[in-house]
Amino acid sequence: MDVVTLIPRLFRTEYQKIVSVLSNLFGIKHIEIAEDIVSDTFLSATEVWTLRGVPENPTAWLYTVAKNKTRNYFKRSNTYEQKITPELAYRAQNQGYEIEVDLSEKNITDSQLAMIFAVCHPCNPHAAQIALALNLLCGFNVNEIADAYLTNREVIYKRINRAKEKLKEENIAIAYPTEQEVVDRLDSVLKTIYLLFSEGYYSTSQDVALRKDFCTEAMRLVYLLIQNESTNLPQVNALMALMCFHASRFDARTTESGELILYPDQDESLWNMELIERGGYFLNQSSSGQALSKYHVEAGIAYWHTKKEDTVQKWTHILALYDSLLLIEDSPIAALNRIYALSKVNGKQEAIHAASKLTPLDSHLYYALLGHLYTDVDNKKALAHFRTALDLAKTAGDKTVITGNMRQLSAAL
Repeated sequence: MDVVTLIPRLFRTEYQKIVSVLSNLFGIKHIEIAEDIVSDTFLSATEVWTLRGVPENPTAWLYTVAKNKTRNYFKRSNTYEQKITPELAYRAQNQGYEIEVDLSEKNITDSQLAMIFAVCHPCNPHAAQIALALNLLCGFNVNEIADAYLTNREVIYKRINRAKEKLKEENIAIAYPTEQEVVDRLDSVLKTIYLLFSEGYYSTSQDVALRKDFCTEAMRLVYLLIQNESTNLPQVNALMALMCFHASRFDARTTESGELILYPDQDESLWNMELIERGGYFLNQSSSGQALSKYHVEAGIAYWHTKKEDTVQKWTHILALYDSLLLIEDSPIAALNRIYALSKVNGKQEAIHAASKLTPLDSHLYYALLGHLYTDVDNKKALAHFRTALDLAKTAGDKTVITGNMRQLSAAL
C-alpha cells in the first residue's frame, strides 16, 4: 500500500489511540500537547515514508516515534513543570526525563475508555460532548462532523473548542469511569459511536456509499465497552447487534465499481452469515434488562432485513418496530422508513396518504420515497419527485440510483 493511501487509514485507526494514552498521561488540561505530538508523528511518517518507503510494521513505527517525541518534548522544554501535572513533573525529574509512554494494547484500551467518559462529561451540552468525542476518539475532522450535523464547519470548530475549555475549567479527570459516571454518560458515548457507524454505513461527507473503516472503528469501540464489566449493558449489546446485522450486508451493498445496490436487488449469497449469527448473539444478550432503547428497536429492524423473503409478515414486524421507534425518538428518517414499510403491508395508496401528512423534508430521501410510492400509481408525479430527489442528492451512488429509476419511468410513459 502506498503512503498516500496508508497514512489516512492509519490516522483513522491509530491517531485517537495515541492521543488517548498521551492525554491520560498529561491530563485534560494539556490535551493540545498530546494532539500536537501525535500530529507531528504522522507528519514525520509522511515525510520519512515518502523518502525511504513504508516500514515493515507501520503501526509499531508510529508508536515508537510517538514515544520518542514525547520524551524529547520534556527534554527540550525548560518549563515542563508548568505544562504538565505535578505528579508527572515529579516522575519526569526522578526518571531523568525518561517519561514512560505505555502503548500496550491494554493501556490503549483503558485509556480510550477513560478518555471517552471524560469527553462525554455532562458539564458540556449533549451536542458538544458528541462532537468532541467524534473528533478526539473517532478521528473525525471538523468538516466530517459538520456534515454529520448538517451544519457548517465554523459551528463545529467553536463547539469543539468550547467543549475542551469547559473540561479544563471543570478540571475533569481522565480516569476509569465509576458506576454513576457510566449511568450519566453512557447515552452520549453510544450516540457518538452510533453516529460514527452511520457515517461509515452511509457516508454523506465523502462521495462514497460505504466507508468500512468508520464502521470497523465504531464496532471496535462498542466491543471495548462490552469487554468492560461496568459498561457491558443491554443497550450496548443492542448497538453491537445492530452494527453486526448492517455490516453483514456490506459486500452486497455496492458493485465492484462502487455503485449502490438497493436492498431488494442485493445478492443474498454475499451476506456474511457469521456476522448475522453474531448479531443474533448480541441481540439475545441485550434482552436481559427492563428498558427498551432505540438500539434494541433498530437492531430488531436490522434483524428482519437479514431475512430476504419479501413477505407481509416480515414487513408487519418491521412496521410495528418503526412504530415503537417513533415513540422513543421522533426521527424524520424513521418516519420515512415507516411509510415504506407501511406500503409493503397495506399498499401504496395508504402510504401516500400517510406521506402527505409529513412535513416535507429538504432531503433527497423524502422525494425518492414519494417517487417510489407514485411509481405505477401516477408515473408523471413519480418522475417529478425523482427529479427533485436528484437535485438534492449529494453522493454519486444516490444520483445513479435515482437516475436509473427515472430512466425506467421515462421508458414507461
